[in-house]
Amino acid sequence: MYILLIGGLEIIHGKVHSIDTFSTVDGPGIRTVIFMQGCHLRCKYCHNPDTWNPDAATAREYSADEIMQIILRSLPYFNSSGGGVTFSGGEPLLQAEFVKEVFGKCKENDIHTAIDTSLYVAAHTLLEVLPLTKLFLSDIKHMNNEGSNNLVGAGNRCNIENLQLINARGIEIWIRYVIVPGLTDGKDDLLAMADFIANLDSVTRVDLLPYHSLGSHKWKLLGLNYELDQIKPPSHNRMLELKSMLGNRSKKQVFIPT
Repeated sequence: MYILLIGGLEIIHGKVHSIDTFSTVDGPGIRTVIFMQGCHLRCKYCHNPDTWNPDAATAREYSADEIMQIILRSLPYFNSSGGGVTFSGGEPLLQAEFVKEVFGKCKENDIHTAIDTSLYVAAHTLLEVLPLTKLFLSDIKHMNNEGSNNLVGAGNRCNIENLQLINARGIEIWIRYVIVPGLTDGKDDLLAMADFIANLDSVTRVDLLPYHSLGSHKWKLLGLNYELDQIKPPSHNRMLELKSMLGNRSKKQVFIPT
């Protein structure tokens, strides 16, 4: 994100990786999803490592007004499906001021707003967008701090505390958790997560996502070492087992891809 002074006015520009104008998996209804460029985590299973570099030459710069021109084209679909706009990434909260400006314009047009975020950011960054966000699609990477460090390169304190902050404000949360055999499917870790989210009244849905290696080719194209080549995706029966365990313990609605 950067700011231009034009005619004495500050114009915030965001760096965007890509835009999907007809998504049905990034929040309720039909949604326009804006994938922001830049991420400070290094998730071992990331399927979009091309979003990591905030200064990538492939990123396109947009003003909030330019983004709104794209968003407003889908307004009839939002109204008929209960959809709206989702900021994803990368990590969209690294460009929180830009997200805030776009969401302010969405509010003026009565458009539902969501952010797909790891929440590995400072609380003051989250507070910038909190009043304008209707839904957070938030990852829990790992309930164990050491496990988080091993998996994504950062401890989980910000993630956990920010989930509690969102919950305290009564804003809806969907949890997303990736099942990586041998790394994130330990019984103790899953039960700890179930106990944690059981106490978050704002959590209305939990998505258990099976690990896949579909993005591994991007790592190779970027000259990066993909460490999980030998890990196979969990079986459907294993996913059903974990869904049952998590749902029974947390008393939340748990979904797995069909």
